[in-house]
Amino acid sequence: MSRDYGSLHDPNAEYTMRDLSSATMGLSNDRGARDVEITDVQTTMVDGNFPWTLVRVYTDAGVVGTGEAYWGAGVPELVERMTPFVVGENPLDIDRLFEHLVQKMSGEGSIGGVTVTAISGIELALHDVAGKLLDVPAYQLLGGKYRDEMRVYCDCHTADEADPEACADEAERVVEELGYDALKFDLDVPSGHEKDRANRHLRNPEIEHKVAIVEAVTERVGDRADVSFDCHWTFSGGSAKRLAHALEDYDVWWLEDPVPPENHDVQREVTQSTTTPIAVGENVYRKHGQRRLLEEQACDIVAPDLPKVGGMRETRKIADMADTYYVPVAMHNVASPVATMASAHVGAAIPNALAVEYHSYQLGWWEDLVEETVIEDGYIEIPEKPGLGVTLDMDVVEENMVEGESLFDEA
Repeated sequence: MSRDYGSLHDPNAEYTMRDLSSATMGLSNDRGARDVEITDVQTTMVDGNFPWTLVRVYTDAGVVGTGEAYWGAGVPELVERMTPFVVGENPLDIDRLFEHLVQKMSGEGSIGGVTVTAISGIELALHDVAGKLLDVPAYQLLGGKYRDEMRVYCDCHTADEADPEACADEAERVVEELGYDALKFDLDVPSGHEKDRANRHLRNPEIEHKVAIVEAVTERVGDRADVSFDCHWTFSGGSAKRLAHALEDYDVWWLEDPVPPENHDVQREVTQSTTTPIAVGENVYRKHGQRRLLEEQACDIVAPDLPKVGGMRETRKIADMADTYYVPVAMHNVASPVATMASAHVGAAIPNALAVEYHSYQLGWWEDLVEETVIEDGYIEIPEKPGLGVTLDMDVVEENMVEGESLFDEA
């Protein structure tokens, strides 16, 4: 049965202070050549190595912006739900429109989760629109740039991810053949020594197996590449401490998400118990969610996922907060070229950027999704074209849509 999500209503949001529309705020739209209105927002879901949700914002000036929301079910419906809140608004008011959507959707979960993800997708598209309207690249909307190119770390996988030598062989290949000088491997892989999948406890043989992976990979690449290792929020606090301690003698760039994200007290204890650098942040939403991690020195590196945690300006705000604690930013990213380039723009605009993740090196058509070259020799050159600087190849989009999806309108 078809539903019109745009017609749903929240009676509280209709009469309370949770409305920051231009009409309610009494804003004038008389901006001369910049008097532009949003006419529609549409989505198309592409079946990549993750189901990417591409978002388009249309305007009465004929300028269209493309963004992307973090993958997952429910995002297109939420974007449809929010479309009436931005139609008629000026797309240049990015910050106000972000807060407007957060406030309007506060009764439907805009503190975190998929609602924030859907808002993020619209926010990315607004940066693309605004850059095109003002004839400036997106990084300029964020205050200018610190660097001309952004370092990329390649998330690596093998047919046998539990085999230390197979991981080392793939690390060698990615460095020598693909040209990356920054890598990541998974450590939450079966060792053959597990007794119980549910209790989060690591037995000593399991830790020894993970140490063997780290040793094989780091010794193979040496100083040719920095290598981080991901745990996907899998282990107990005590096990995470023991694992981190066991890795202290190795050249680990960072150990990512060793414990579940909900309890910041445990996260702080793990981070402060070891000299192994700890990175977290992809499952913590908006700047408010990252605050305690930073204030309590619960991470050595913060790793927001831009199209998930709130978008480009919100990630910039997280980075600014991190910088007050001298914490660097390594942007988690499993996106298409659209949000990957958005992350690169933010990375260019902040002083404390380490790198942006690339998670699709085994997907042959990833870069074909856009007309431009995105990654070259392990780096993204920051484009000077207006907006995000990437142009969708609509034929490739259409060829790779998820089953039952429809293509959004041409620009």
